[in-house]
Amino acid sequence: MKSLNINLSINPEEVSAVVKDFIKTYVKNSGCKGVVIGLSGGVDSTVVALLCKQVLGKKNTKCVFLPEDTTPEADYKHLKLLVKKLDLFCEEKEITPVVKEISKHCIVKPDKYALANVKARARMILLFEYANMTKSLVCGTSNKSEILVGYFTKYGDGGADIQPMGDIYKTQVWELAKYLKIPQEIISKPPTAGLWKGQTDEQELRMSYKYLDMILCGLEQKIDFDDIAKMAGVKKSDVERIHMMRVKSQHKRRTALIPKIGIRTPGYDWRSPVQEG
Repeated sequence: MKSLNINLSINPEEVSAVVKDFIKTYVKNSGCKGVVIGLSGGVDSTVVALLCKQVLGKKNTKCVFLPEDTTPEADYKHLKLLVKKLDLFCEEKEITPVVKEISKHCIVKPDKYALANVKARARMILLFEYANMTKSLVCGTSNKSEILVGYFTKYGDGGADIQPMGDIYKTQVWELAKYLKIPQEIISKPPTAGLWKGQTDEQELRMSYKYLDMILCGLEQKIDFDDIAKMAGVKKSDVERIHMMRVKSQHKRRTALIPKIGIRTPGYDWRSPVQEG
């Protein structure tokens, strides 16, 4: 009988090598010069930026900080620390006027959550415009935990050409960050998208990433819900809730569905290679 096990440990040296090879190969085959990254001052974007810089060079790793009026003060401080310590190229553009202008012209006045999506999508627009003008790809910074439960804005922070951290759980990103010698204050800061005052990821998810990742790892292996709950030290209802978050957010992880009519259908059974080499 196969033994059940939830193991989130990684070999950071091997993982970083795989990610860097992916970045190098994809950028080369795309015919682009480099990448554009939304640098927030958080651990995910920092890890992505450093790995891109290591493989593409500083000149071809263009970071952009896009703050607005709910961006935590700590992010400004941490951004300066990262740019100096890791020797990153970074542009800064305040997006509050853009967000306010969009909000002013919305058909229905956005509430807190809709406005958060407006902010994320405004950033996406500016990142892609910059990428267009510099012959670059937009490099996303979402991790596997966020992607699996839909904790991102569709066509916002989820709108990117590549997602190098997309198969790395949040707790594994922290492990990778330690290996890469990212400053400890960046690693230990509470994860937040900063889309409204006082927002934190774990508060919204109603669970720490430690338990979330164990549940997702169990679901990934198709382990029984009762066994996942026992191994993760959570309630079965927690496992069921996270499972339903994954199910309900599946539309965010794929392109718009297309009805099957032809012999081969885009995105279904007519798929082009995403990477060669």
